[in-house]
Amino acid sequence: MQNHLFETDRNILPFAGEVLLFEHFFCTDECEKYFEYLKEKIIWKQEPIWIFGRKVMQPRMTAWYGDEGKSYTYSGRTMHPRNWTSELREIKSRIEIIAKASFTSALLNLYRNGNDSMGWHRDNEKELGENPVIGSVSFGATRIFRFRNYSDKKLTRSIELSNGSLLLMRGETQHYWEHALPKTKCHTGERINITFRTIR
Repeated sequence: MQNHLFETDRNILPFAGEVLLFEHFFCTDECEKYFEYLKEKIIWKQEPIWIFGRKVMQPRMTAWYGDEGKSYTYSGRTMHPRNWTSELREIKSRIEIIAKASFTSALLNLYRNGNDSMGWHRDNEKELGENPVIGSVSFGATRIFRFRNYSDKKLTRSIELSNGSLLLMRGETQHYWEHALPKTKCHTGERINITFRTIR
């Protein structure tokens, strides 16, 4: 099935990095199929991380899948990959064409409701290389995703990540911009996000 891609007509970021949004990368039937599969078949865990010197539980469920030996460490936690499933390989192959990158690993996040979130951070771990390409796929509920400049915290951008969308981050984005998925008081359903990465 051919994708009908709706790409932003410009870079979401005003400078120093490149972020592009493909709003309907997966069709409705594909979104439903992948969401149900990921929710039921992925081995989800809620595990602690270190933030500002204290140990806290992550406010979401996570999983790490990828090529053998491609472990990933962030916030004092090392994740060892489970083997790719055929469905994850399907999704990966689709976005590699657009990203013009070969991904070795994927961090999966399950946001159960509006209380689940992801704080401000940059994906700048040394395993990702100098200017990582990251493909972020969303299934399920629409959530607001925010960027802010690392030096000037008042400079921000906000976008909606909807069901079936693909967000592509590349270039110097991780050097100069943080991103976050804030909590929301609005009633919202479950959302599954997959960020595909290349571990060097």
